[in-house]
Amino acid sequence: MTKTDLIKLLATETNQSQASVGDVVSALLRVVMETVAAGQPVLIPGFGTFKATAHAARQGKNPATGTKLEIPATTVPKFTAGATFKNLVREGTELED
Repeated sequence: MTKTDLIKLLATETNQSQASVGDVVSALLRVVMETVAAGQPVLIPGFGTFKATAHAARQGKNPATGTKLEIPATTVPKFTAGATFKNLVREGTELED
């Protein structure tokens, strides 16, 4: 599902215009990204947690040449699914309203 597909589905589900839903979805994504980039987690109970995770510097290897190289430390975004989301995926069912 693309962002456009998501917006269309949400607009239908909520009887709102696609433009209005698109603005809300874009704002939600922007707020989540900016909050995580600032080092704060975003917790949505039942759905999951978005947070920044630090990766230490390490040695790697160029697979083509076998040459060792240094991979610098970095911080990356991480999503951990909540229990409700995990169970829904495991069981393959739909949420009840």
